[in-house]
Amino acid sequence: MNLRHGSRGSGEGCLYTGLMDRLWTPWRYSYVTGAQKEPGKPTRRGVPKELDAWPGADTGCVFCNLIQAVEWAGGPNGETKEQAERDGLIVARLETCFVMLNAFPYSSGHVMILPYLHTDSLAKLPVATAEEMMRTAQRMETVLRQVYKPDGINLGMNLGEAAGAGVAGHVHLHVLPRWFGDTNFMTVVAETRVLPETLPVTLDRLRCNFRGSD
Repeated sequence: MNLRHGSRGSGEGCLYTGLMDRLWTPWRYSYVTGAQKEPGKPTRRGVPKELDAWPGADTGCVFCNLIQAVEWAGGPNGETKEQAERDGLIVARLETCFVMLNAFPYSSGHVMILPYLHTDSLAKLPVATAEEMMRTAQRMETVLRQVYKPDGINLGMNLGEAAGAGVAGHVHLHVLPRWFGDTNFMTVVAETRVLPETLPVTLDRLRCNFRGSD
């Protein structure tokens, strides 16, 4: 990074970048592209191996595949609802939307709030769905603050590929805790995220506390 000093007010003493740099996130490549899928297996991205018996056809959407597989497995002919949701990393299923862990989180506690409705636009959501998503975001903020004691929280949507959406066809809201100094050289240099807990531990903590926040 090209860093230069200028004068305070007039540039001196102020730190700024002379050139624009790019920070890549290569650890997410297999998730975004589906490259992690085993050769020869059906392309039904989003379906965890525990729910691979789901007989449904590929919807073309990682999130729709996931929630349909979870709902099938939690039915009368499948495993228990609790286990099906755990297999799908589901924190909670609500009336019009659901909350799930990001399988490749930027930080522990990184969740996404998604409508069951498949749409690529926030403006296309029914009012009731949009309202429930926002109420759920409020609950998740409370839960994350209780569980992780973060210095701040990021909430955001990337609408469209040009905006950085990894799954552009199904709108989703990211909610994740942040701490001062939580970005380090491992991410950029070693292509590695350092996370203090495993996804099952995160899931247990958030599911328990989300239920208690109602």
